[in-house]
Amino acid sequence: MLVESPGFSQLHVDVARFATDDFNLFHDPHKWHRLAGNPYGGPIVLGFQMETWVAEAVAAYRHTHDDPALLARLRFSHYQIHFAAALKPGQRFNLTIKPSHWDEGQKGLSNRLLLRSDQGIVLMGHHRLTQEPLVLAEKMEQLPELCALPDRSEVMGYFLKRKFMMTANAKNFLLGCLVDPIQYFDELAARTAFPEIFPVSYISCALLERAWREGHDFERAPMVYTYHEISIDRKVGAEIKSNDPLHLLVAPENSSEGRKRFRCLGLIRNDLLFQARIELMPLAEIVRAMGRSKTA
Repeated sequence: MLVESPGFSQLHVDVARFATDDFNLFHDPHKWHRLAGNPYGGPIVLGFQMETWVAEAVAAYRHTHDDPALLARLRFSHYQIHFAAALKPGQRFNLTIKPSHWDEGQKGLSNRLLLRSDQGIVLMGHHRLTQEPLVLAEKMEQLPELCALPDRSEVMGYFLKRKFMMTANAKNFLLGCLVDPIQYFDELAARTAFPEIFPVSYISCALLERAWREGHDFERAPMVYTYHEISIDRKVGAEIKSNDPLHLLVAPENSSEGRKRFRCLGLIRNDLLFQARIELMPLAEIVRAMGRSKTA
């Protein structure tokens, strides 16, 4: 199945980044040119912004093609996304969704994904619905009561960033992702349902604040997402209420070849909502790889 999009405008990018406190210079129309060696010639779209649009397209596909009873039984939503290139405001793009496939080994329903712009492949990967989480983290009973800790604390080797699940921010984020918020929020119908990628998108804010606190030079050493692996507990997500505290825990993992990897947890109160592995690469490495591909 092919899904077409007219693309994101800079206004969409601004709304999405403001809704999630993402202050990465790559998305800023006033500061993108301050990034050393920036090859993009302007701001670029947020990774989680694209993933939210993709998530909506996949959900619509499954609503039409798959068994609703099966979808309801599968508790965990799992994204495995490789970023191949940047998407710029104004660029049209399309998404290819391959037919759903039942994976007997993982006890899950899987769809392959490929998002292209007029410049080529932007991202590729899979979305799966499974009975068990596919990204494993530490045992949650080892964590202290997070609500009692100050924001930006150190917790068992993690950096803690606290946000709050505000309906206004979620609505604005959806608008920035080209998604109609009425699907999730309707005051007259007493409907409040936070989209599953929205709380995950705060990972960017947590990583940026952690890097800022450590003195990272965002202008001279910019980093770009290359890989997201995310497992979301849909049962916990369905129980989120407005103003619930979201505790984000991020910690570095072993890295190689200039890449930085982080394990990331998201908890509502002390209930595990999502766990993720996130990989970033220095922009300078990406520029060198782009140069090699042009001369090959």
